[in-house]
Amino acid sequence: MRVLLLGSNGQLGTDLQQVAADREDVELIPWTRDELNVEDLEGIGAKLESVQFDVLVNCTSYHKTDEVEDNGTKAVAVNAHAVREMAEACHSSGARFVHISTDYVFPGTADRPYRETDCPAPINVYGISKYMGESLAQLTHDDTLIVRVASLFGVAGASGKGGNFVETMIRLANDRGVLRVINNIRMSPTSTEYVADNIFRLLEAWVAPGIYHVVNSGDASWFEFAREIMRMMNLSVALQPVTHDEFPSPAMRPFYSALSNARLIASGGTNEHWTEALGTYLSKKGYI
Repeated sequence: MRVLLLGSNGQLGTDLQQVAADREDVELIPWTRDELNVEDLEGIGAKLESVQFDVLVNCTSYHKTDEVEDNGTKAVAVNAHAVREMAEACHSSGARFVHISTDYVFPGTADRPYRETDCPAPINVYGISKYMGESLAQLTHDDTLIVRVASLFGVAGASGKGGNFVETMIRLANDRGVLRVINNIRMSPTSTEYVADNIFRLLEAWVAPGIYHVVNSGDASWFEFAREIMRMMNLSVALQPVTHDEFPSPAMRPFYSALSNARLIASGGTNEHWTEALGTYLSKKGYI
């Protein structure tokens, strides 16, 4: 399986490279912005035609949620129109297209984890642009896998965001005696290593095209996530639960965006709780 990976130096891209290295049947071609600038819409098709691949995995995204609010044109270009160009290239070559999307396509009004069959209704510009990308990809190429992920943490950290949530909490815990963390927004904390492994499981099983929620099992508030980090690391810091109102931001966030991974598991994916994944992550980082 010859896999072309876009966004290979990001948090998820780094783990996809690591997982691919352990699979003898996978030849991975890692591309960064140096090889393909996704903001150059007119050049995407020709660039992709210059290399042969069986699968294209797109980890590129304009994902600075608050910044995106004032940069909708760029968000739509990168998260939607560039994705359409990728899908068109895959359609022309007969390659499978794997596009990474987000839990932010949902409004956050559910009382249970969102399923793939639930109707998206994003409430911020980032979520709107990502949903547009999902739709354009599936309309353009019938062999597309939409992989929705959420609240990622990985060894490489989050590019452009100053580190992922785990790294941020550890840094702040070492600098302060008290941490105030949002407790009324719930999501699916997810390890990028888990996502990477399961993307290859889906590809190797040659699952049907469509949408797959690839997240660790369980859900948590950001406060509960932080509390588990502190517990595992034996950090003595006072945690105070607060509402999102105490941390106003340009972009609205869904109050509840946990995703169900039942379809993933039924398709041959693994079932790992986020706390187990967190322990593995902290161990690999040398924190515990």
